[in-house]
Amino acid sequence: MVSKTKKLITFFKRQKGIARFSAVLKAGFHPDTLLVLEKERVIEKIGRGLYKLQENSVLSNPDLVVAALQVPKGVVCLVSALSFHEVTDEVPHYVDLAIPRGARANKIDFPPIKYYRFTFEAWKAGIEEHRIDGHIVRIYSLAKTIADCFKFRNKIGVQIAREALKVAVTEKKAPPKEIMWYAKICRVTNIIKPILEAII
Repeated sequence: MVSKTKKLITFFKRQKGIARFSAVLKAGFHPDTLLVLEKERVIEKIGRGLYKLQENSVLSNPDLVVAALQVPKGVVCLVSALSFHEVTDEVPHYVDLAIPRGARANKIDFPPIKYYRFTFEAWKAGIEEHRIDGHIVRIYSLAKTIADCFKFRNKIGVQIAREALKVAVTEKKAPPKEIMWYAKICRVTNIIKPILEAII
């Protein structure tokens, strides 16, 4: 059992300290091995079917990784996506996740999550896959995120959306043409266009 637990710890380290129960089983480990390490407080359960090493976490962006692992249909959006793309000074208090309308919003203990329901067309547009600490995290592109921020301006604040648009354009992080393409999908063309023209 000693060698099996050591192998499982090594497996967790390769996963940057966090792994789903299904991934542990797929890697060939028995649930009892996980249970032993949990009882010894080497590994802790942090969510439904999600475990992490107790020792110092080596994740650079743990909230996004943990949220992505627990909500397969979730896409990081709005202020959380702006923060990831480094175009806002706002510190997200939640992980903002977009899910398609009609999808079930998983109840999660950690991290705190705020769900936003998108039409299927708006939800599927502009998804990028970023590898963060060895895990795939789906995040909207910056241009799509800006369009979304104007769509949800009454919930996040129009000033946050305006500032992000200004930074994205002046620092050439997102082409205006691309922003306007997503503005059309999000039906905010008439709102973004005059603001964008004033910046350009």
